[in-house]
Amino acid sequence: MNVLFGMTPAELKSLAAKMKFPAYYGLQIAERLYKGDVTEIDAITNLSKRARAALAAEYETGIYPPSVTTVARDGTKKYLYRLHSGHAVESVYIPEAERATLCISSQAGCRMGCRFCMTARAGFKTNLAAGEILNQIRSLPERAALTNIVYMGMGEPMDNADEVLKSLEILTSDYGYAMSHKRITVSTGGVREGLPRFLRQSKCRLAISLHSPFDEERLQLMPMHRKFPIADIMKTIAADPFPQRRISFEYIMFAGVNDTERHARALVGLLSGINGCRVNLIRFHRIPDCSLSPSDETAIENFRAYLNSRGLPATVRASRGEDIFAACGMLAGQLEIKN
Repeated sequence: MNVLFGMTPAELKSLAAKMKFPAYYGLQIAERLYKGDVTEIDAITNLSKRARAALAAEYETGIYPPSVTTVARDGTKKYLYRLHSGHAVESVYIPEAERATLCISSQAGCRMGCRFCMTARAGFKTNLAAGEILNQIRSLPERAALTNIVYMGMGEPMDNADEVLKSLEILTSDYGYAMSHKRITVSTGGVREGLPRFLRQSKCRLAISLHSPFDEERLQLMPMHRKFPIADIMKTIAADPFPQRRISFEYIMFAGVNDTERHARALVGLLSGINGCRVNLIRFHRIPDCSLSPSDETAIENFRAYLNSRGLPATVRASRGEDIFAACGMLAGQLEIKN
């Protein structure tokens, strides 16, 4: 069955023409999909009854609730969605005192092979369509409280650039959800074709998964580094046509691997030319059959203090939802694992 949710007004106008509807029906469908609360085609009541019947014969909205909800001790919630393909993805809702963040997925599985990530263990399954990405937001029970969205769940967003960029258009456009691009962050390890497209086509915030300032060490952690090394990422960012964009660098800390003063010093040198950037230090969450270990709290705090003392803003990200495998690097789609 074809899906309406995730289509742009231009695509919906083409659909209307194909079905011999008036052209303005495309805009009316978009209005109800993104401004209304419809979940079924029959609820798109600004279309004629005959048009709704014809549309429902070939399409569905593509809006559906999560299949499984898991709640952590700290209030974090993990939602599992079963895709039409049969694969599963997870998103994580993180409530805080003054903000509420949703971490969403862009792929089922991932082909990047990062050593420290459970999603990589599942292997690549499929790209999510724009509607499947957006449905994680649209069907969130706490959607009214949501303040921020981060593309930091399962998958590498820049490896699915077409659908990710379409989802960002719908999220930020007046015809869609009209969200501020300052409330949306897209995380990437760096994909040669995808990152430049994102910088040209979106004003959303960017997070770079770095994890080491040294090429050989980063390659050991992230095999994708071979195709898009640090120097190339820095050059690409330097050419960003939107200099007001906030850029952060994600840095998971591993004991004895990347948590020394030598690493902190090199990191300061690497990022010194990027105005307004910041570093997010992340505790490593142990995953099965991985020899990496988390840095202790003293090492993390010393690293943070060194960066801040050299004028590079650094914060330590709070760990949330570890007891339900919802923390950074732990998403795998539990149904994928069971199957």
